[in-house]
Amino acid sequence: MLAGETIFLTGFPGFIARRLLQRLAMAGCRLLILVQPSFLEKAKEEIANIVRETGRALPDFRLLEGDITLPDLGLGNGNLEMVRAEANVIFHLAAIYDLAVERTPAFEVNAEGTANVNALVRSLSNLRHYHYVSTCYVAGRRQGRICETELAHNAGFRNFYEESKYQAETKVNALKTELPITIHRPSVVCGDSHTGETAKYDGVYYLIRYLLKWPSLVSRLNIGNDEVSLNLVPIDFVVEAMIALAREPQSIGKTVQIADPQPLSTFELFNTIARYINGSGSQVRVPVPLVKFSLMLPFSPAITGLPHHAVPYFFLNQSYDTTGASQLLKPHGITCPRFSDYVDKIVDFAVSNP
Repeated sequence: MLAGETIFLTGFPGFIARRLLQRLAMAGCRLLILVQPSFLEKAKEEIANIVRETGRALPDFRLLEGDITLPDLGLGNGNLEMVRAEANVIFHLAAIYDLAVERTPAFEVNAEGTANVNALVRSLSNLRHYHYVSTCYVAGRRQGRICETELAHNAGFRNFYEESKYQAETKVNALKTELPITIHRPSVVCGDSHTGETAKYDGVYYLIRYLLKWPSLVSRLNIGNDEVSLNLVPIDFVVEAMIALAREPQSIGKTVQIADPQPLSTFELFNTIARYINGSGSQVRVPVPLVKFSLMLPFSPAITGLPHHAVPYFFLNQSYDTTGASQLLKPHGITCPRFSDYVDKIVDFAVSNP
């Protein structure tokens, strides 16, 4: 269903958008790619690489300078009219993915930028499918099981990233009655399950780097717990899920959580990494209150490598229902791999690429 489609994509050359663009090119799509002027040279380099990797012709990729924070995304009249007339599938990934982002840029890019994309989408002549990439963390400070059908809440947020993405998803969700929309909510994205490749060391990599510092010492003291999981999904699973959902008419109107249906608890996660690095798991379970207190001490980030803004995510009693996603992905043979099956790839890449 994707072959021959003209895709308009934002967020390139970001890591997820780059991988997604490569797969869309392999599927036979024509690509119209919004790129901020400051990333134009990097985008040209990545397109040249993708052309070599996929065997597609360079004219199948059109780089359009623009910015989602501007009216009409800052597209010139010629490019704007081309997008309106030719694009029939939209993938909106552009956002600030930073837990420590300040309020103003978070809302300008994530919330208002998405409103600008929505306005463009509503003006398309031949729209077939609009894909918005959100995050499981729009759930904010909510506790317990989070369903794919749930969005509105007043539990609050830990940071402006979560709050701005929540507002953005709310804006897209409101258009479901008039536009063919699928909302994708990935959990914590890590490296490729086959190669370990990643572009950003956050999430589980804080724990990996902590364990790599003094493996024989710190691996003995497990700082995780059984009550909380860190829901990890490898980049290849995320991208393949998005491609499958783009081919699946039943995904229209749905919000899908691209998450691990059986995530490891942080206690299990610690031991899984420790066993691979050090050959053995932990021997002592550190009390949770002591771990939380220690990680928030002023000097802790310098020792552990875990910044204060990331600490709450290792103590967040929140899980993500993936019933809808699993039902939609099952016919395509796509399932989330277990972290224990690719921990070696993730750790080895981090070691080889410090």
